[in-house]
Amino acid sequence: MNLYELHRGETPLVIDVPHAGISLPPDVAARLTPYARNVPDTDWHVEKLYAFARAAGATLMTATHSRIVVDLNRDPSGTRLYPGADNTELCPTRTFANDPIYGEGGAPTAAEIAARRSAYFDPYHAVLADEVERVRARHGYAILLDGHSIRAEVPRFFSGRLPDLNLGTADGTSCAPALQAVAADVLASLAGFSHVVNGRFKGGYVTRRYGRPARGVHALQLEIAQCAYMDEASPCRWDPLRAAPLVTALVRLADAIVAWRPA
Repeated sequence: MNLYELHRGETPLVIDVPHAGISLPPDVAARLTPYARNVPDTDWHVEKLYAFARAAGATLMTATHSRIVVDLNRDPSGTRLYPGADNTELCPTRTFANDPIYGEGGAPTAAEIAARRSAYFDPYHAVLADEVERVRARHGYAILLDGHSIRAEVPRFFSGRLPDLNLGTADGTSCAPALQAVAADVLASLAGFSHVVNGRFKGGYVTRRYGRPARGVHALQLEIAQCAYMDEASPCRWDPLRAAPLVTALVRLADAIVAWRPA
């Protein structure tokens, strides 16, 4: 199967959506619990939120497989993104609700995890790295926006309700301070949406791996509370009217990012 959908653009902006896929290989699906087979921890419809990128000239890359198969935003070495907090694995074994993903005896072995990394993780990141480099070579710099969403309340990972828009730059290390300021100013100006910068979600593997401001690659992560654009209850249907204000906000953010220039 195709591991991703890719639209190549010509602006400095690359948008990556690694967790919106829902495909499961049959051999994996057969071992999942009935609940996990519904891929409940998907970043639902994020690829639709950023669909405007095609007409705007940005590059848009979206994974097609579920994060249950392999998580494209986790460090394959096993390094924990958030020391001291609950972290999910490269091949997760528990849902966000802390329920088992696999039936008894079905969890992937170390050999299977290595095989999934080879089949899914490494090829995806090879293409993403090539796209970032293509854009950087064209413009002298590249901006990578890593797009995510999550339920507004997930006690396993954070207490209380998450702000609507969570900008992460690995505590300011993954992009130029001026770019972070531009993005933060846009979020602060949006009516009807709460926001935070480098709060609970500071950026995952994508942001931390690709963000190399000294080399001209600037990476940011935007984690969106799903209640800001959809009904979080299953079946998590896409509602374009409900999502429209957020899409407008994301267009403003993308426009501001593209208009920014490195010093």
